[in-house]
Amino acid sequence: MNKKIPWVFRLAVGYLFMPLLLSAQVKTENPGSGGLTLEQCIDFALKNQPAVQQAQLDEEIGEREINIGLAGWMPQLNAQYNFQHYLKMPVTFFPNDAGVPTPRTIGVANTSTLQLQANQTLYSNDVLLASRAARFVRLQNDQNTINVKISTVVNVSKAFYDILLSQEQLRILDEAIIRQEKQQKDALAQYEQGIVDKTDYQRASISLSNTRSDRKRTQESIKAKFAFLRELIGYQPNAELQLAFERTKMEQNILVDTAEAVTFANRIEFQQLQTQKQLQNLNITYYRWGFLPTASAFVNYNIVNQNNQFSEVFSQTFPNSLVGLSVGLPIFQGTRRIQNLRRAQLLDQRLDVDIVNTKNIINTEYQQALANYKSDLNEWNTTKGNVAVAEDVYRILKLQYDEGIKTYLEVITAETDLRTTQLNYFNALYRLLSSKLDLQRAQGTINVN
Repeated sequence: MNKKIPWVFRLAVGYLFMPLLLSAQVKTENPGSGGLTLEQCIDFALKNQPAVQQAQLDEEIGEREINIGLAGWMPQLNAQYNFQHYLKMPVTFFPNDAGVPTPRTIGVANTSTLQLQANQTLYSNDVLLASRAARFVRLQNDQNTINVKISTVVNVSKAFYDILLSQEQLRILDEAIIRQEKQQKDALAQYEQGIVDKTDYQRASISLSNTRSDRKRTQESIKAKFAFLRELIGYQPNAELQLAFERTKMEQNILVDTAEAVTFANRIEFQQLQTQKQLQNLNITYYRWGFLPTASAFVNYNIVNQNNQFSEVFSQTFPNSLVGLSVGLPIFQGTRRIQNLRRAQLLDQRLDVDIVNTKNIINTEYQQALANYKSDLNEWNTTKGNVAVAEDVYRILKLQYDEGIKTYLEVITAETDLRTTQLNYFNALYRLLSSKLDLQRAQGTINVN
């Protein structure tokens, strides 16, 4: 038996990587033949998946928001035009030659004014915050995109493996149907010859019907799984999707380093919290410096046209210009600055609690993922030997039944055990590949660059 296990094990491993010719469009050809490998599915998803595209657009939006904030350092140029006509001229009092205040009409009826103003911010707490926060906002947007890409890689890989698993289940059921159809014919022939009673044929028919029902259910589920994979990678819903895979690469990808300890800094969730912490510290500084004045320099140039006659308004121009310095000092704002500062400090304390809690969550995720991977690896190693044993048992019982030594019930039981063992093997393999992805995600070692 020990001599047979390596051969059967190679055969069992080969099941997952054999050409899948039945109804689910999975091919073992090279990518050039039209099928997408797992790596190509991931690359396609990272370019076309709506969630990834939205995250990348968010990065571009964030860059524009940064530029909007930094635009405050640039000179601000404004133009304003006013035209006014007095319906009743204003009156003021001027002393006459005798020193007696006398009412006099001043100004002209029509005035046209074009004002050009340039303003340069010298210091502003708002603009300074925008400058200091720019790199952290960029980092935050980039980290959000990385987080979305990591989830995409994991989900696409699991969906890809799930389709391969379902295809193997379909192939195993097809093989079982072929065996059971032959058993049904043999049982019918023996019944017609009077060797056995009718129950063997009836049992064979029941088993065959159940297996065909399982096959139909598996076949239909594959269609839904392909639709789900199309959704994950951003593929056209009605377009044909073919898959391809490399046997050796998938075998090599089963194992992962379980001795690598969890490093919190590798997890994108932890990195995002650290970035939020940096931004919150800047907010605290912003409110703490809220008492500082704003300062700006300005230059005005005014073109003024005046005349009592409307038709002669632009006949004469009286330009004027000035330069100046503007300083605004917040003196009292109803304790608003103090309340904002206290709120920012409380939010910073809350982030500290989030960081501690996230470390605990990451450690729990890692321990769970590690335990699942080790147990799935052990189950996979166990089932690969069970497949060889089940095949041997079925072969021997089938020969003994043909010789009239064993009953048909024992053959059906052995055949069911064989099918169950084969399905268990591929289920274990799928769980192992999935738990490996979960472990890599918990370790923060999934590369999306």
